[in-house]
Amino acid sequence: MARSARTSGATGITALIDFADPQNADGPRLRHAFGQPLQTLLAHTPAQLRPLLDAVQQAAQRGLWCVGSMRYEAAAAFDAALSVHAPDGPLACFAVYDQSLPWPAADPDATAAHATWQPTLQRPAFDAAMATIHAAIQRGDVYQVNFTAPMTGTLAVNSLDDDDGRNDTRALFAALQRAQPGGYAAWLNLGGEQVLSVSPELFFDWNLADALAGQLLARPMKGTAPRGVNAIDDADQAQALRTSPKERAENVMVVDLLRNDMSRVAQPFSVQVPRLFQTQALPSVWQMTSDVTATTRPGCTLADVFSALFPCGSVTGAPKVQAMRIIKALEPLPRGVYCGAVGVVRPVAGGGLHATFNVPIRTVTARQRVLRCSTGSGITADATADGEWREWQHKRAFVERASQPFELLETLALVSGHYRHASLHLARLAGAAVHFGFALTDGAATQALAGLAARHPQGAWRVRLLLDVRGQARAEAFALPASPAQVLLQLADWPLLEAHSEFTRFKTTRRAHYDAFTPTEPGVFDTVLWNAEGEITECTRGNVAMLIDDRWVTPPLHCGLLGGVARALALQSGQLVEAVVRVDDLPRVQGWAFLNSLRGWIGAQKV
Repeated sequence: MARSARTSGATGITALIDFADPQNADGPRLRHAFGQPLQTLLAHTPAQLRPLLDAVQQAAQRGLWCVGSMRYEAAAAFDAALSVHAPDGPLACFAVYDQSLPWPAADPDATAAHATWQPTLQRPAFDAAMATIHAAIQRGDVYQVNFTAPMTGTLAVNSLDDDDGRNDTRALFAALQRAQPGGYAAWLNLGGEQVLSVSPELFFDWNLADALAGQLLARPMKGTAPRGVNAIDDADQAQALRTSPKERAENVMVVDLLRNDMSRVAQPFSVQVPRLFQTQALPSVWQMTSDVTATTRPGCTLADVFSALFPCGSVTGAPKVQAMRIIKALEPLPRGVYCGAVGVVRPVAGGGLHATFNVPIRTVTARQRVLRCSTGSGITADATADGEWREWQHKRAFVERASQPFELLETLALVSGHYRHASLHLARLAGAAVHFGFALTDGAATQALAGLAARHPQGAWRVRLLLDVRGQARAEAFALPASPAQVLLQLADWPLLEAHSEFTRFKTTRRAHYDAFTPTEPGVFDTVLWNAEGEITECTRGNVAMLIDDRWVTPPLHCGLLGGVARALALQSGQLVEAVVRVDDLPRVQGWAFLNSLRGWIGAQKV
């Protein structure tokens, strides 16, 4: 079960833990690095798992730190009725350290992270799985099933001396942390597999400072809504999540399951639910959490806590046994560390211990340079395939944001040494910087623009203002030809599936989703895009206006588009009003216009 550090292959930093304080979200974080372990503990079979957890507990009570992970497939070691696939690695892996180290002074360059991803589940198979789950719910077999599927990826080589990918996975981990800040993050390099977890979900926090009255907290996360397109819409999304009967029912099912699980190790009448239906803001989604607490019985062990709670009900469904049978039937591969547990067991003065574990959602695993990242959601009776599919896209945003470096972008007109609407562009840039967690050094963007204007006092210029993640700004100028009096627009042949992506709502250098619609017909200026719901959104280089029933309208932001500066000004002046226009409505369009800050309002015709 155990192996020495000499055979572990661990050199330098082997683990990083960056956990929130479960009792105080605003309190200091548990943020440590770990070097070469004294020992690595492995459990390959169910019979080895409880002894491993006992060894972890004993090590922590002797003053040592233990950091590690447990696979979802370890569930069968605690209860043979819990159905799982054969594991694709050790059921559990923990490294034992004599001390924690300070967080590294310099994090790896997150902009060096490059990864490409391919989904393994297509929409028809997703819809078929949804139908199977709904049939099981209608039969009364189950109330909820957490269905998941992986994406597979490849990590690009950036470090020439990094044959095993360790340095590059640390760069990817830094990028993932920026994309999904806070929560319970860990980077583990404890063997042939590396774990990069930026999970926002607490599995459990168990403080055994007093062996007669350990304090146990679980915080299941269930219930999701997308972030809004502006502050008002964002507040509305949060309120809708808090009051949604579907999302509340989904959350309370898991809370009831956790209450039942926790009662197996709790002192009588100590299980409580002090907080219910709390909303937590993440970069791409709102999530709903609830707290379940208990005082553990005297003599309760770490193995007992895992046996009672594992795997967390938020990633199985309810009832747990039947839900896991359905999961095994629908998901062809083992989940691995995803939906298992990642955490730290640390010593407490007086021979106690403090164990904190996340539920490793928002988690990437790496073997050499082959990556895996899964997504899932809880399916209930009133869940729809369209709604759950959209939720998966929102949840994947964190890894998409981290996998390819990008810069924030504003495009301005510089005419005779003066910028058009510079203050509005700078305000939009600042909003994007807040959203993506980019540094915005005071005056950096303004100084870059001023320097460029001084070098181009005459003529008309198209200016690209770029801001990188460190807050460094630069400006580039290109000759701006006179705008045509009228342009030709073509309608896209297929929907823009990324219409609701943050890379559509905010302007960045990541434009592959737009570039796919670049016009190829001679004389066509731009392409009119539409989303998966059949709603017109924008063009690839500007917003679109349509004359319908003798008024000029433009699609609202919730259709999935960039809020352009020229569009905002036209709405403010009353020249435009917002209205949803569907592809089916296009025969009613009496006139077209293209508009952006660079070129203003240009009359258009649709070919």
